[in-house]
Amino acid sequence: MAKNKQHPKTIFICQQCGKESPKWLGHCPECNQWNTFIESVVRTTKRGSISQIPAGEALELDQVIIESRPRLILHSKEFNRVLGGGIVPGSLVLVSGDPGIGKSTLLLQISSTISQDNKKVLYVSGEESASQIKLRATRLGITGEGLYILPETNIEAILQRMEELSPALVVVDSIQTVAVDELDSAPGSVGQIRECTMQLMHKAKTSGIPILITGHVTKDGTIAGPKILEHIVDVVLCLEGENFSTYRLLRSIKNRFGSTNEVGIFEMKSKGMIELDNPSKVFLSERPQDTIASAVVPTLEGSRPLMVEIQALTTTTSFGLPRRTTNGIDFSRLILVTAVLSNRAGIPLANQDIIINVTGGLKVSEPAADLGIALAIASSFYNAPIDSSLAAVGEIGLSGELRHVPQLDRRLSETSRMGFSQCLVPQTCLKDNSSTNIDLIGIHSLRQALKKALNRSKRPENSLGI
Repeated sequence: MAKNKQHPKTIFICQQCGKESPKWLGHCPECNQWNTFIESVVRTTKRGSISQIPAGEALELDQVIIESRPRLILHSKEFNRVLGGGIVPGSLVLVSGDPGIGKSTLLLQISSTISQDNKKVLYVSGEESASQIKLRATRLGITGEGLYILPETNIEAILQRMEELSPALVVVDSIQTVAVDELDSAPGSVGQIRECTMQLMHKAKTSGIPILITGHVTKDGTIAGPKILEHIVDVVLCLEGENFSTYRLLRSIKNRFGSTNEVGIFEMKSKGMIELDNPSKVFLSERPQDTIASAVVPTLEGSRPLMVEIQALTTTTSFGLPRRTTNGIDFSRLILVTAVLSNRAGIPLANQDIIINVTGGLKVSEPAADLGIALAIASSFYNAPIDSSLAAVGEIGLSGELRHVPQLDRRLSETSRMGFSQCLVPQTCLKDNSSTNIDLIGIHSLRQALKKALNRSKRPENSLGI
């Protein structure tokens, strides 16, 4: 029997209710929503059935056989950490980030390390020519043996080259430049991105070839084209960093094969992305002794403990309303900590501008950093230094109490390793800790923590007013 030939055609589908239309409609007659129709490719067989993915055989779950194919282990420990132990065969991984953050550089380095293991790598570039990629590779010290460059934007041509080459890894930089001929819309549109990603996903699953694709982000920091890409791919990684900082953080937002709490830390140098073996030491290297308005907090990024420095600056406002500025922490956490300091600890901050900064361009989101933020603000307000051998960790409640923080043993182990001899912790955490390498100071309330930390200076006991 002759195989049914598929004839692709395009239709428009409402993203809210799923209504189909042969032409674009600005207003959906079913759900009454505006601008929800996008162009899509469907394939109609001779029997008249319409399907976006060929139907497969339904199997009972207990009859499914798991193929034991090992992960593709990368030479980058940080990248492996974020992926959960390497790249799973047949997976589709999205790497997003701001323009110029280092996505192409990082993926070119990853491709080079795979090709050095006598494996073929196909690097598809829709934004740069082969000579431009060669210039970057020369700067990074990459020879390029086994690394095949394909400047192409047509998805059919890319899939054909994959079939011919049978590489161990494919990189597509970027998905916004790839297009399908059947769609009339421009590359980068929602319909083009969805169709191209679906075809790459189908190719990865049927061939077992892992594919890494890069995606641009919009002005508000979300992935362009968006939630469409996040739903289709297996892993979503986000490369973060500040323009003024050389440090880059690779976070896992979605991972079907591992944890979404891991983070990889790199430093951008002239030779490319360099892994940081001891990030805590790097972030604290420039912290002076007994500095004012500076507190050190043992935070957790996934399973990794990191020592971060939180700085604060308070000054009498020149305007009617005091300003609150943050860099590296959530603005709502600063508002909470400031309110508790004013109402529970008696520090008059109503007329103070407050600026908070996390050094190194890091972002701290966990509530365990509340105590460090409070100590830095109080230290700046009273101009009283904090002992350089003291770290602090704890979540602050609205009543001024200190609440339990998770995985304290890991935090204290990193605190001790970095040379700190004392740590302020919530009183409830003392019974769960077995560490004896560091002097733990259990505290019940924020007011008590301020007395313990700030009155260690040579000032009289009552000079701080707390």
